[in-house]
Amino acid sequence: MTFITKPKVAHPSLPRNALGFTRRDYEGALSTLCAGCGHDSITAAIVEACWGLSLEPQNLVKLSGIGCSSKTTAYFVSGGHGFNSVHGRMPSIATGANAANRRLSYIGVSGDGDTLSIGLGQFCHAIRRNLDMLYIIENNGVYGLTKGQFSASADVGSKAKKGETNLQPPIDPVLLALDLGATFVARSFSGDKRQLVPLIEAGLRHRGFALIDVLSPCVTFNDHEGSTKSYAYTREHYEPAVLADFVPREREITADYGAGEASEVTLHDGSRIVLRKLDADYDPADRQAAAAKVQERMSSGEYLTGLIYLDASGERPEFHQVNRTPEIALNSLPYEALTPGAKALEKILARYR
Repeated sequence: MTFITKPKVAHPSLPRNALGFTRRDYEGALSTLCAGCGHDSITAAIVEACWGLSLEPQNLVKLSGIGCSSKTTAYFVSGGHGFNSVHGRMPSIATGANAANRRLSYIGVSGDGDTLSIGLGQFCHAIRRNLDMLYIIENNGVYGLTKGQFSASADVGSKAKKGETNLQPPIDPVLLALDLGATFVARSFSGDKRQLVPLIEAGLRHRGFALIDVLSPCVTFNDHEGSTKSYAYTREHYEPAVLADFVPREREITADYGAGEASEVTLHDGSRIVLRKLDADYDPADRQAAAAKVQERMSSGEYLTGLIYLDASGERPEFHQVNRTPEIALNSLPYEALTPGAKALEKILARYR
């Protein structure tokens, strides 16, 4: 078996950030995702954002669950801390790590299945606690690792690989986050690096829970009703004797459009989505207006992208303020602080009698 490793050699003229690092220093392992997968574009945007912010790699914590999206954390900032949890349980791990050390920066990368199906309850409680982290959903509407079943974000009318039509209405993570009181809510497209990178930078700097829902095309299973150019349709009609799965190499899908404009994006299977970028004078400070705007554009078949809502008032306390966690990491506290003695323990237990 041959293993391909990413070369470590970097050109000496590559630009460096305030720490003296190049973008290559924020990369990770070689991606094993399908060529052309939108998730790899998100990885590139995360690398760019971390480099631009001059984050120290050892101060970054990367967390994920299960799914194609959850492999992403292996592909950026190899010098950071990482934890790949069981399916849908990433928010619990993020909460525990965050409580133990508030001085680190936390990025959780999840998928629409990992977040909106088995992990929906944990996702909701992370928002409710205003956990200080950036939570990125790589949203493609399918379970890619298990051959393309519908996820909870699949649009009504979407067709699965074997032809079943989805009749269930989707859960919109943006509207859900707005309803639950998230203090930073955004949506973007994996191919719009110009919009996505600053959103990631802003999310990393935000104090509290920052959600970015990123529409990320699946090159293998994003098969919609009415498309005659999907991989499933092609295999059925042109390669009926081929039993092994074959994923053709595809190019990254990109989108470049201005504020207030709409852009129709054709996905790899021939289906289309319509993105509309927020107006330059849009005010993200009104939660109810933000939710109404998202629903208004959804009724027209459009996905609204950009910074949809930001609570800049600071009135809602974030996780550490509510729980009065110490400024320093728990593993740095002296023994005396962690073991206050029998009298202090008796006082604590008395509260529960």
